[in-house]
Amino acid sequence: MAKKVFVTGNGTEVGKTVVSAILVEACDADYWKPIQSGDLDNSDSHTVAALLSDSSTHKIFPEAYKLSAPLSPHAAARIDGIKLTVKDISIPQTERTLIIEGAGGLLVPLNDAELMIDLIQASKASVVFVSRHYLGSINHTLLSLEALLRRNIPVQGLIFNGDSNPDTEHAIETHSGLPILGQIRDETTIDRAMIEKYAAIFRDQI
Repeated sequence: MAKKVFVTGNGTEVGKTVVSAILVEACDADYWKPIQSGDLDNSDSHTVAALLSDSSTHKIFPEAYKLSAPLSPHAAARIDGIKLTVKDISIPQTERTLIIEGAGGLLVPLNDAELMIDLIQASKASVVFVSRHYLGSINHTLLSLEALLRRNIPVQGLIFNGDSNPDTEHAIETHSGLPILGQIRDETTIDRAMIEKYAAIFRDQI
């Protein structure tokens, strides 16, 4: 059975798409974004494809749901008149590692009964957690990790995104007890060269 890795994080705009591209490159994997909310002409799938050294060698699977409004999935689906449910999301079949990118954080609602963490659990994927540094990130990261572990969802480790903050990183590592896979610094340019550089670092981590 092919390996599945779900990339989630401590919020929106924390670097999940860049990390996903790095992991696709590092693991010679395929990519899937189950739910895209907003910016459909320049989606996360488009971004990942553009960042890969040779996108023709990686399968970018189509989204299960493409929602027009840049909102939480439950709100965007309501605007589009779509009923979004976990049971209707079929995981693509591939013989390669599949990198799955979530939308927002773990407790983002998909509908009135289900959250993003329910989709992660249903996918039976392990998690790579992206923690972006900001005031409050320790609390948000540890709460998220606690929610994953409470459901017995396996967490491979954390990737810190942003320039180093040793106090924050030490606190998260100490209190979570989870491995730190590495760190992605803030870069002036996010391009294929940057993705290849970090892919070399993470190649043996996942």
